[in-house]
Amino acid sequence: MTRILNVISSPRGGDSNSTKLANAIVAQLCNIYPGASVKQRDLARDHLPHLSSTHLGAFFTPVEQHTDTLKASIRYSDEAIAELMAADVIVIAAPMYNFAPTSTLKAWLDQISRAGVTFRYTADGPEGLVTGKKIYLAITTGGIYSEAPGLAYDFLTPYLKHVLSFMGMTDITVVRGEGFAIPHLQQNALEKAIDSIALQPASVS
Repeated sequence: MTRILNVISSPRGGDSNSTKLANAIVAQLCNIYPGASVKQRDLARDHLPHLSSTHLGAFFTPVEQHTDTLKASIRYSDEAIAELMAADVIVIAAPMYNFAPTSTLKAWLDQISRAGVTFRYTADGPEGLVTGKKIYLAITTGGIYSEAPGLAYDFLTPYLKHVLSFMGMTDITVVRGEGFAIPHLQQNALEKAIDSIALQPASVS
């Protein structure tokens, strides 16, 4: 059974274009893989905390030395990583806010990026430990950032691809929805993005 993790990061709820695009990707995956399980992680609703000194202390303290406070603080990270590791496919809804990820998505990435757990440093350099996953990025933007001149200001897509690849998730497909704030493009922006989704069974290992 294919296990899908759908990560939502927009605070706009049902009005979010990135959420709608991610849901369309998930729907196509479910058509390709009947019986697939879907778990949704709504970062705006679940309020995964931003990193604090307590979280960092827990990350770098051996488990056998964890106090009750450290155990409580690391719970968010452990749960997020467990969801990630259990999934075969991860769909990430990522709207561009001020040229970058939402703070909720950044908080999730900070909670799952843990040395010795999702990546490690070796004599040959860093090694990602989250392997065998298929990633879909549902990127939505008000402007056009897939080509110049906007391409130079897209700090969202390259960042997500790099940090995910750093953890071992290198099989990444980007599905873009663009022009949601441009009058002559916004009406059909979501439809165009959904029409661009072309998933194949071979996409999932």
